[in-house]
Amino acid sequence: MKTTSFKIKIAIVFAGTVLLSLPKIFSQDMSVKKQKMALLNIETNGLGLDPSQMGNLLRLEMERLDTFEVVDKYDVAYLIEKHKLTINNCYGKECLVEVGTTISVDKMLSGGVNLYGDMIIVTLRQIDIGSKVVEKSYVKEFLNLPKEIQTILNVSLHEFYDKGVNKDIMMRLTKEFNYDNLTNNPEAEKLSLDGPRMGFTVFTGKTADYLRGPKQYGGYDAFPLMFQFGYQFEKQYLNEGNFQALFEFVPMVTGLDQGLFIPSFTIMNGLRNNKNGWEFAFGPSATLITTAEGYYENNTWHRKQEWNETNTDSFGSVSPNPNPITTRMDSRGDVKLSTSFIFAFGKTFKSGKLNIPVNAYVVPHKDGVRVGASFGFNAKKS
Repeated sequence: MKTTSFKIKIAIVFAGTVLLSLPKIFSQDMSVKKQKMALLNIETNGLGLDPSQMGNLLRLEMERLDTFEVVDKYDVAYLIEKHKLTINNCYGKECLVEVGTTISVDKMLSGGVNLYGDMIIVTLRQIDIGSKVVEKSYVKEFLNLPKEIQTILNVSLHEFYDKGVNKDIMMRLTKEFNYDNLTNNPEAEKLSLDGPRMGFTVFTGKTADYLRGPKQYGGYDAFPLMFQFGYQFEKQYLNEGNFQALFEFVPMVTGLDQGLFIPSFTIMNGLRNNKNGWEFAFGPSATLITTAEGYYENNTWHRKQEWNETNTDSFGSVSPNPNPITTRMDSRGDVKLSTSFIFAFGKTFKSGKLNIPVNAYVVPHKDGVRVGASFGFNAKKS
């Protein structure tokens, strides 16, 4: 019995020792899986960073990728100084293999980030120290966006090591005529379509009848299709992904081609697609028009005071007006503010730096729907 009890105690102690050793064993196994990589200077010109700074940026993004055990920059500097190595112009394979062998790493990553014309060219090369061969290489052209260098390095490494790249971000960084956003047009901050607007509007329903009517009966002697022009101011408050959200402020003058002056001011909240330029907006609109109170008698419009002028007896008493009193547009009336709601949609066409927004809109109203179209232009700010 004593022998059996002793054997059980020995087994328990052995099992406990093994269990306590497992984390250390697994930790060692996992650390062995990652190969050691070193980065030196990265060749660069025209971007305001020296090779050492560009190398530090690439090293930072490589550490975030968590694919290799990246040697810390201070350790690299220590080993370079310890072995008295020169790395100022160490970009070729032979030099990198020599340094990698000396500082005992498995891989070396090198390359360049250079400005050529209007493009930033990123080149990457991974060298295996054991076999002394270039295992992988990478060349990619990006737009001239020096403020996005870190993002460019990030997406380059993700593409280089097949880690998956956000297609929208890659498009913003590489496509010159992609619709503007915070990334590919950082100086102007966002695509802005501020600029002149011109077009026409068509009045329907009762409003068209009021405009056609003779002035002696409160009409305008006008045709219900009028030219209009104005200016659009924009304020974007969101510009991410495929869309930007914005406020649009549009002062406009209508009817000058027919001797009329009809000012209006519209505020719209809209969404614009950054990829294809389509947009939709809606909001309130205020217009200054002349209106008058009056009534219809035998289908003829009369102003309210006309009843008093024609229905007063010799004692100065006015007989009651049996006709309903209403308010409508009248060229002889007083200027009043009329409000409505507008729905607009359109598309922006691009030709180089020129933006050409084309829009159509509809304004529903109890006296008749109004529809119209406009276009404008502006140039992308550089």
